[in-house]
Amino acid sequence: MSVKNFQLDDQGRLRHFLTIEGLKRQMLVDILDTAESFSGVVDQAVKKVPLLRGKTVVNLFFESSTRTRTTFELAAKRLSADVLNINVAVSATTKGETLLDTLHNLQAMHCDMFVVRHAESGAAHFIARHVAPHISVINAGDGRHAHPTQAMLDAFTIRRCKGDFYPLNVAIVGDILHSRVARSQIHALTTLGVNEVRVIAPKTLLPKDVETLGVHVYHDLKQGLRDVDVIIMLRLQNERMQGQLLPSEHEYFQLYGLTEDTLAYAKPDAIVMHPGPINRGVEIDSQVADGPRSVILQQVTHGTAVRMAVMSMCMGSHIKAEGSTA
Repeated sequence: MSVKNFQLDDQGRLRHFLTIEGLKRQMLVDILDTAESFSGVVDQAVKKVPLLRGKTVVNLFFESSTRTRTTFELAAKRLSADVLNINVAVSATTKGETLLDTLHNLQAMHCDMFVVRHAESGAAHFIARHVAPHISVINAGDGRHAHPTQAMLDAFTIRRCKGDFYPLNVAIVGDILHSRVARSQIHALTTLGVNEVRVIAPKTLLPKDVETLGVHVYHDLKQGLRDVDVIIMLRLQNERMQGQLLPSEHEYFQLYGLTEDTLAYAKPDAIVMHPGPINRGVEIDSQVADGPRSVILQQVTHGTAVRMAVMSMCMGSHIKAEGSTA
């Protein structure tokens, strides 16, 4: 007997967006197609659509973030929603108020969506299980667990550049162990049906039993990059490391840094991606980061359209439900 996906409503529509794990391929394709429909909004004289007019979106960030919070805010405003940015560093939670008390107070202000970033894995799920039925929760990154909108904007960028997913070999390089982005990327890419997903890293930066996620493991960068179509570089997440996992950043760059020389092992038309922020000279050389095969800034651009898609789809189920009872 199949288990109902908590993120979906009774009609199978997206209600929350917490993780890609467990979602079907068609749902991911729907997100990409919806994002495609929003990508032209920036070319309009008025860069807005009225889909979330009258709705209130709260950016609830317990971890610092610039790019992700900004693109969520921009996406909500382009959907005509009202947006609140809660500065958790000076919020009531620092004065002893519990997270649930904070949520209940925000609900009492008639908010409609929480965008949550938190250092603890599972925080977004916890919040989603305790909000009122009319509220949607979007996970903007929780601990090492998931960052689903980043993975979808990466997939969107790959589809824009390469078309079909099926023939592609994709390499994810770097700190897989501490990366919530990598986990979500692996689930997204395998669900969308790419030919092969490779992870390339030293043993100390790979999760135990990572092969169970359906990836092929490489410890040699040149071997792993051979004939790949897409390279996704990850930064070293020093803030999450416990103990000495690497001899030095200099040695790491010598073995795993992407340079013009190591890039030559990939296919001639391979693209280079990075979810950011990038560390030049640590995981990637500036010539590659700024080179003609880099699509890093395109990823940033696509982030707004993909987040508009997820927000509108999550709120869409509520709007349709409200309309059906009117």
